[in-house]
Amino acid sequence: MIAVIKYNAGNIQSVRYSLERLNTEFVVTDNPEEIKSADKVIFPGVGEASTTMAYLKDKKLDQLIVNLKQPVLGICLGMQLMCAHSDENNTPCLGIFPETVRKFTPANHLKVPHMGWNQLEAVNGWIPRKLENQFVYFVHSYFVPLNTFAAAQTSYIVPFSAAMQRDNFYAVQFHPEKSALAGEEILRSFLSV
Repeated sequence: MIAVIKYNAGNIQSVRYSLERLNTEFVVTDNPEEIKSADKVIFPGVGEASTTMAYLKDKKLDQLIVNLKQPVLGICLGMQLMCAHSDENNTPCLGIFPETVRKFTPANHLKVPHMGWNQLEAVNGWIPRKLENQFVYFVHSYFVPLNTFAAAQTSYIVPFSAAMQRDNFYAVQFHPEKSALAGEEILRSFLSV
């Protein structure tokens, strides 16, 4: 059973549809016991860092997430909140990845937020090699710089981490649930770890 963490963030419905298409059993929950007993956990997110961290702390989900032992996938804001700190409203985050989330600075006629399709580059680890140069869908104003945990990168204004992994924690900046067949492959890859 997959637990999709329910909190005050956006893309739960699209994650739900993706898991249904993959014929995967899941529950959307903020119940600590259900989350702890799940085979795998998905930590989705669309929203603002400080408000979301305040909600997680209020529900004690911040402590729960960092102590999970099963595979955990952070999506978009979920990935950013797995980092140590976000420049978005100077927010301390979960600290799973010892990285700081930065804001894009518009340059060369490229606007912020970054919205659209970008190619995955330097694919390794849990991201299937066949997805090298495949396009996935991004919507974000903040990014995680390249680091030793990067499992894939892409570039928009600057090169940045498109996916990461540390121990049982996996993360993607893009939305696999909105990334067609490439996104489906990413979800399958996570579900099979």
